[in-house]
Amino acid sequence: MAVGLAAYSFNGYRTKSNGASKTFPTKFTLSLPVAISAEYRTAVKDSATLVNAIYLARDLINTPPNDLPPAELAARAKTALIGLPVTVKIWDEKALKADGCGGILGVGLGSSRPPRLVKMTYAPRGATAHLSLVGKGITFDTGGISIKPAAKMHEMKADMSGAASVVGAMQAIATLGLKVNVTGWIAVAENMPSGTAQRPGDVLTTFDGTTVEVLNTDAEGRLVLADALGMSVAEKPDLIIDVATLTGAQRIALGRRIAGVMSNQDSSREQVVAAASAVGEEAWPMPLPTDLRETLNSETADIANIGDGMGGMLSAGVFLREFVPDTQPWVHIDVAGPAYNDAAAYGYTPKGGTGAMVRTFVKIASDLAK
Repeated sequence: MAVGLAAYSFNGYRTKSNGASKTFPTKFTLSLPVAISAEYRTAVKDSATLVNAIYLARDLINTPPNDLPPAELAARAKTALIGLPVTVKIWDEKALKADGCGGILGVGLGSSRPPRLVKMTYAPRGATAHLSLVGKGITFDTGGISIKPAAKMHEMKADMSGAASVVGAMQAIATLGLKVNVTGWIAVAENMPSGTAQRPGDVLTTFDGTTVEVLNTDAEGRLVLADALGMSVAEKPDLIIDVATLTGAQRIALGRRIAGVMSNQDSSREQVVAAASAVGEEAWPMPLPTDLRETLNSETADIANIGDGMGGMLSAGVFLREFVPDTQPWVHIDVAGPAYNDAAAYGYTPKGGTGAMVRTFVKIASDLAK
């Protein structure tokens, strides 16, 4: 698998400058000191399935934002699952309004390219456990009215990395035929400034009826996740995991390579951290301090979308916890650092989109299937 991951390249947009790009191998020969058994063949085949799923996630992340508006990301998610036992439902802006998804709609107000919500359902016969995966899918994030600095804004095409990882994981899980029910949700919008964009001070109503005062339009990922989490909670799965490039504070706390893992249950957090470790993805357990909830108090609505600036990664997790009952096992993974490598390639991790958490999700699904 490491060889396959290291061989990744993204050169589809090069025309006259192909010679300037590196040439990557497309075939590999494995030499083993023992006879090639059925077990070895299965392992190689399964590894190839995972590599293809991570390639899918990386390709989506690296695609220029002009070619990946919300509707296109939804369409590519559906295309990636053709031929697999996965049903796909897509909400357009009218359906989102009908179902009261004010978080997703609010974030998408400033863009001429309207938002989407995608539900991917894999339910093999005989499966009993139910895993729900929820991904943030901001196809480009300017920050909206609370606009970001210009430097490195082009990397905000990767703000849909969580969604990309969920799509890749769904493809791999269904291809492997794991005996576990898995529902994948991706909440997709483009966060742009315009005359129609949401403003600081606006109040949104999310799927579960919670009202949110938007104090900063650049804290938009948690708004789209609020709707998707609410829908996921309604199905009462055994475990919900959301994944998002949610905060710059995650990179400050843990750097480029280590994901932050938060949960409403210690056992669920440990389960995810252990799965990540088993497949070679770096993740670190983080708390959800109850005292941070008061920093999210709003004078106008049920909750504000930002706190006082302290513990930003944690307060974002505390915000999301508002939409998940204490009895529902839930884990939040902030991959702002590891989802997009803006430095030099290392090991089998390229520069650009990494496909972080695809392997972890497949490992968790495999464990639940057992």
